[in-house]
Amino acid sequence: MPPADTGASVVTTRSGASALSSSVPSSADDNKLVPGGPGYRRTSLALFAAGVATFALLYSTQALLPAISDDLGVTPDQASWTVSAATGALAVAVVPLSALSERYGRRAMMTASLCVAALVSLLVPFAPGLGWLVALRAVQGAALAGLPASAMAYLAEEVRAKALIGAIGLFVAGNSLGGMSGRILTGWVAQAWGWRAGLGAVGVLAVVCAVAFRLLLPKARHFTPAAVSPRALARTVGGHLADPLLRRLYAIGALFMTVFGAVYTVIGYRLAEAPFSLPQGVVGSIFLVYLVGTVSSAAAGKLVGRLGRRGALYLALGTTSAGLLLTLPQSLIAVLAGLILITAGFFAGHAVASSSVSRTAKTGRAQASALYQTAYYLGSSAGGTLGAVAFHLGGWDGAVVLGLIAMLAAASITLYATRRALQERRSLPAVARP
Repeated sequence: MPPADTGASVVTTRSGASALSSSVPSSADDNKLVPGGPGYRRTSLALFAAGVATFALLYSTQALLPAISDDLGVTPDQASWTVSAATGALAVAVVPLSALSERYGRRAMMTASLCVAALVSLLVPFAPGLGWLVALRAVQGAALAGLPASAMAYLAEEVRAKALIGAIGLFVAGNSLGGMSGRILTGWVAQAWGWRAGLGAVGVLAVVCAVAFRLLLPKARHFTPAAVSPRALARTVGGHLADPLLRRLYAIGALFMTVFGAVYTVIGYRLAEAPFSLPQGVVGSIFLVYLVGTVSSAAAGKLVGRLGRRGALYLALGTTSAGLLLTLPQSLIAVLAGLILITAGFFAGHAVASSSVSRTAKTGRAQASALYQTAYYLGSSAGGTLGAVAFHLGGWDGAVVLGLIAMLAAASITLYATRRALQERRSLPAVARP
């Protein structure tokens, strides 16, 4: 992982570890958006609205899975495909759509993606059965694929480097608020009028966010259109995948999301069953813990400033793992406390890893971010499906074991990166050491 931000530029060595070299901010960077400057607030609010809509739509069925299972007569692992289909389709489509953003612009791609996904969300409640529901959710996920990577690239191009982590953290905070509001909204609406009405309510929320996004987001000032070439795209993607540092970041993002996808796919089933037996509206309200993610992701920049990027990741990994263990007792208070820690650790880790990708990639930033999103949402899809299978076979304990294995793998990758960075730092001449 890259070192803490010290105002120096990052020089990537052949093995992927990073060293520091001093530099002076460029005049182009001086013209970019900064907190308190013109356009920064509008940009932040617009992408916050986009983040709300993205997570609200992408996980709109997650809190409703027990109700969908009961109404359609399907098992938890079958119902989980209404979540996994959306995240899986997003993972597949994100790289091609990010390439189109290089030609047609980040703003245009984000607007088109959000509008199409919002319109499809108005059709989802009318799906006659599980097959149609899964298919429409896949279309919705594919439509959303143009937004996350384009948003990261837009921020990397328009926001000054030192303010980038904070700006991306606010976008991720919008993700957390969207995930929370979507689940709470669907939970209470579904308790009163059924799960189809709950999905319709999320669709209305998405339309409002799409309109706000379009009205608020300023035109890009630092975007340069580029021709879309499949060969050039393959070369760019291959270059990113050949970078050891980026590969590690992609793996860490996927593993964090595996835990998050598994936990939040099956938590509704656990809380709806004995000994808790909570009603649908109360189960949806459990997702108020997403507010913790809003705070932790927005504060990721300060966390990195104090601990460095790898230090922040270690803290996020430890927090998430502790949260998993805390959910094991048959105590609602313990479960809630565990969910708070899982959510805080996940969103902090995601904000650090995703911003590190944008900072590491010097060319093809949209594709670099798209590959991160591919790994991230493949992790979500795998986590949702594997978490449902683990829950079906071993109950909540099975889901926790799956999460702990993922966190152990992520910790091993981060430890390996730490050791490589220390080895390469010791090999540098004394005058080149930071």
